[in-house]
Amino acid sequence: MNGPRLCRAEASRLAVVDVQQRLAAAMRPEDRTRVLRTTGRLVRAATLLGVPVHLTEQYPKGLGPTEPALAALLPPGTTPVEKTGFSCCAEAAFREAVCAEPRRQVVLAGMEAHVCVLQTALELLDLGLEVHVVEDAVCSRDPAHAANALARLRAEGVVVTNHESVLFEWLRDARHEAFRAVSALLKEGA
Repeated sequence: MNGPRLCRAEASRLAVVDVQQRLAAAMRPEDRTRVLRTTGRLVRAATLLGVPVHLTEQYPKGLGPTEPALAALLPPGTTPVEKTGFSCCAEAAFREAVCAEPRRQVVLAGMEAHVCVLQTALELLDLGLEVHVVEDAVCSRDPAHAANALARLRAEGVVVTNHESVLFEWLRDARHEAFRAVSALLKEGA
């Protein structure tokens, strides 16, 4: 890809990885709250801007469904891809949906940073996609594991970003018709 590696709404997909009730309950409360807030903002902005949203659930029989507060924000018709492999790419349904042309950027949020998010990001990168991991929309039970994962992802060529950067890169200009609506998301629950 030529030019700067900025997120572009017309080229992006948002993938929300395993933000499930029992897994979220194992996170530090402040991390869980942050990830739910920032991922919710990403989902709502993606919906406003026509960015497809994909959702996975790791062994939902054991880890439960997606957190209800986040599930309520998903675009109508969003169906989770159930998986047992740690990388979302292990599931053909995910791989086929996320790797479809012409959108070649994947923005990742979810849990846990050092397991499912990391493995998914590296496999998507290997498939030739541009991968952006949203640092403030991922967490792990141990913050040191999350920090290690983010450092490793940077070293591998994944763009490590934050949710506000993604939102403003998707908008690109204050004259964008959705600017006020997206800006308002940043004031909610700050």
